Amino acid sequence: MNPKIVQELLGHTSIQLTLDTYSHYLPDMQEKAVDAMQSALKTPFRDGPEAQ
Repeated sequence: MNPKIVQELLGHTSIQLTLDTYSHYLPDMQEKAVDAMQSALKTPFRDGPEAQ
């Protein structure tokens, strides 16, 4: 789950409080973010006039 959503649901005023308190529940979050970035960077950009 996105920590920003958790922050909003719990009413925390700062994301730091949420991350400090609940980061141990999100051990695979960094790995998922890295995988998503790698996938996005491998996909060719298909927007604009050059895409046609």
